[in-house]
Amino acid sequence: MDKQNIKEILLKILNDHQIGTLATIEGDKPYSRYMTFFHDGFTLYTATNKQTHKVEDIKTNPHVHILLGYTFDGTDDAYIEIEGKASIHQDEMIKKRLWNDHLKPWFKGPQDPNYTVLKIIPSEIRLKNTTDGQVHHLDLST
Repeated sequence: MDKQNIKEILLKILNDHQIGTLATIEGDKPYSRYMTFFHDGFTLYTATNKQTHKVEDIKTNPHVHILLGYTFDGTDDAYIEIEGKASIHQDEMIKKRLWNDHLKPWFKGPQDPNYTVLKIIPSEIRLKNTTDGQVHHLDLST
């Protein structure tokens, strides 16, 4: 599978699967939770409350791990693992761009002071469980 083909499959998974896990390090232990992800190319965004543990975790250690895609449809049900660095954003433009009605149970609107956005810049994405049985890497660290 060539690099362009891998990129196309990765983007399809990002488009088709918005729910995934976000793992941070809390103290010296991993901690995972389900999140809803949005993307712009390979940059991921997720909304959260600025007073959550994950925000504190990221302030201490910005390295995160994300899983997206697997739906238990069989051995060729591709999914992706993303290693990246997260940053915390209060930028009004980003918050308005990501705002949608699904966030209403948690926030009053894009102007809610607790509503914040995590931006994840991947350093590596691994495409797994493909029909060719290979793990494909997309190194974005450079």
